[in-house]
Amino acid sequence: YDVGTPTPLVICIHGFVQWPANQMEVSGWNDLADEFGFIVVYPSGTGFPLRWNAHAGFESGSDPMEDVTFISDLIDQLPHAYNIDERRLYANGLSNGGGMSHLLACTLSDRIAAIGSVAGAYSLPWSQCNPSRPVPVIAFHGTNDQIVPYSGGGSHREDLSLPAVLDWVAAWAEQNECGDTPLALPSAGEASGIVYTGCSEGAGVVFYTIRGGGHAWPGGEPLPEWIVGHTTQDINASEVMWTFFEQHPKDSHG
Repeated sequence: YDVGTPTPLVICIHGFVQWPANQMEVSGWNDLADEFGFIVVYPSGTGFPLRWNAHAGFESGSDPMEDVTFISDLIDQLPHAYNIDERRLYANGLSNGGGMSHLLACTLSDRIAAIGSVAGAYSLPWSQCNPSRPVPVIAFHGTNDQIVPYSGGGSHREDLSLPAVLDWVAAWAEQNECGDTPLALPSAGEASGIVYTGCSEGAGVVFYTIRGGGHAWPGGEPLPEWIVGHTTQDINASEVMWTFFEQHPKDSHG
């Protein structure tokens, strides 16, 4: 970190029943921050167990906008201590934290340049998603995720009804006025990706399917397989996210 240089900020958001230190370990963002010279923060949700009020099923007893306001206030406070590049503020998260990143894209698009999500739980109605600008999105999801099913529907761990992940990705592509048909990205073992191009303001949408992947952070520190399923090491979600984020600063007029 160079105090004289405006520095990108990555906000990494933990999942339901997780906590910031756990998310730090699982995602491996710190190593990337050291290598590429950005700042990463790990905010904490509220309630017991810790959660984010990002969508139906995980309400912590508060208005979802209270959690949005908390993140917005965090963004306000950090420049008092660090030289933050306000064009390069990024949010990402796991599971409930991925759902929170989605909510931030819908509600703080004037501040958040792009978002990433891993095994995200998205049940915020699209009628409540009204970004002021197209938001670049990158996401990852395992086909054998038993907690947030790839094909949507209910989860055996929580009383949730969730969209099929590919439908959610296509909805973001429509939101960003991308072309109708995604292009295939080069495969990497268990990981295969698609990208929607031709999007308004260059706000691309990228999605990686992890074949046989569980409710886990690709390339990250594996959690017990009996809890989350398989953690692929064929692709590193944080590394791929950072490359995507670097390509998508927020335009100064946006």
